[in-house]
Amino acid sequence: MILMLKNKLAYLPIVFLFSVNLINGQTVSNSVSVELEKLFGRLAKSLNDSVKIQVNDSIRCIVESYVESDTVFNHKFNNLRYLGQVTSPDSVLKIVTWNLVLINKPGRYYSYIIKKQTNGNRNLIYRLTADYNSGHIRTDTTYSADNWYGALYYDIRTNTLNDPIYWVLLGIDYGNPMITRKIIEILNFTPYDKIQFGMKLFSTPDTIKYREVFEYSSSATISLRFANDGSIVFDHLIPFSPEQTNDRQFYGPQYSNDAYIREDGLWRLNINVDARNIE
Repeated sequence: MILMLKNKLAYLPIVFLFSVNLINGQTVSNSVSVELEKLFGRLAKSLNDSVKIQVNDSIRCIVESYVESDTVFNHKFNNLRYLGQVTSPDSVLKIVTWNLVLINKPGRYYSYIIKKQTNGNRNLIYRLTADYNSGHIRTDTTYSADNWYGALYYDIRTNTLNDPIYWVLLGIDYGNPMITRKIIEILNFTPYDKIQFGMKLFSTPDTIKYREVFEYSSSATISLRFANDGSIVFDHLIPFSPEQTNDRQFYGPQYSNDAYIREDGLWRLNINVDARNIE
């Protein structure tokens, strides 16, 4: 117990130095980036859950100071493989995410969503956490900060629908050990600045969804990205064999492309597109 306490206290000077730099409006020091890199390296290598949780607490202290700073929209940590950092093209939103993988307990997602205020007030900060969940992510409902499903977001775009702004997120979820999920999500805010995930905008031949979720084998890799024309392009998924149809742990990419293309305010599904024409 004494050893664990010493290890935890050892990180406090780093966090303190980090906070002082931010309060003074200085550039975030390279030592903080190096420290985060070391901490995430320990998370990846440790086989002890109690150590992982302890190290993750140190990461949260640093990130907490970072997202509360006035420099959060002007700075990005470089070369941090396990820390997601995306900023919207309109510089209104920044999302910082990472996941904690545990051995004997469910893993956990951590997300900070920072919304810049245009009236000179301090940024709004939303702190989201979610345990790994092997169940489905629903496509027929909205989610809030309180029941967020959990994901790592790796890209973001700004869109408008009859003037209100919304943001399109691309994310990935490892909550099911047999199935990986990639997600196209809509993020917007209520009139009272509450987070809302999902809008009924994704049109397919069968229905209109609040989001799109792709489920496929955890041993496979698929591409999901924004094209230069603003469309969303992704690999077409098929079962490895016909008898495995509808069992998503046996799905993978066919290496043809589908896309969601915005038309008349909706994102309409287009099958078998030539991705070369929408780069």
